[in-house]
Amino acid sequence: MSGGSRPAAEGCVLEVRDVSKSVNGPEGRLDILSNVAMQVSHGESFAIVGASGSGKTTLLGLLAGLDTPTHGSIRLDGHELERLDEEARADLRRRLVGFVFQSFHLLPALTAEQNVMLPLELEGNPDARERAHEALEAVGLSGRRKHYPAQLSGGEQQRVAIARAFVHGPRILFADEPTGNLDRRTGRHVCDLLFALNRDHATTLVLVTHDLQLAERCVRRVELQEGRLEPLA
Repeated sequence: MSGGSRPAAEGCVLEVRDVSKSVNGPEGRLDILSNVAMQVSHGESFAIVGASGSGKTTLLGLLAGLDTPTHGSIRLDGHELERLDEEARADLRRRLVGFVFQSFHLLPALTAEQNVMLPLELEGNPDARERAHEALEAVGLSGRRKHYPAQLSGGEQQRVAIARAFVHGPRILFADEPTGNLDRRTGRHVCDLLFALNRDHATTLVLVTHDLQLAERCVRRVELQEGRLEPLA
């Protein structure tokens, strides 16, 4: 792995220092994020709230190493993301990070079990099937493991996505509007599951949402306003 790392601050799994992100558009430079700073502790639940267009998804992509900041520093479990090349960041995500998106991103040609097995198979884990069974049982879908995504409800597909996100034991889980495509009742059940897994496995949960009620369930909450991070009132 290229780049550098240093020990994380005591109990800190995510450290963001003065991060800004700008892009060049047809009308000149567009500043999306400005001097964002935050720390997230191991096992914490942390909500980032903001209106559409506030920069939430851009920030999440930076935190996960899917993109790099224009200025500033991001350390994930002590690794300086801006000093890693794309291949090294991908390897770090594979080992340390889980994702749950608004769109479920399940592969339609694979069963629920095969979708959950996939990240383990990519790393050559010989216990992929057994661990996938355990993960699907944890989300209440052991009886649906042979079903394809098209044979599952929206809520069931999101639960498969959560099982896939947790199956490799990530240090941190990023959830981007995880209930956005679900009805209120199903969304509440999915959220209960996310927070239960956060609690039972001590996996850090970073939740991006516009839903204030959902954000209130997190230990800490901040708000993005015009690219700047503020404490949530």
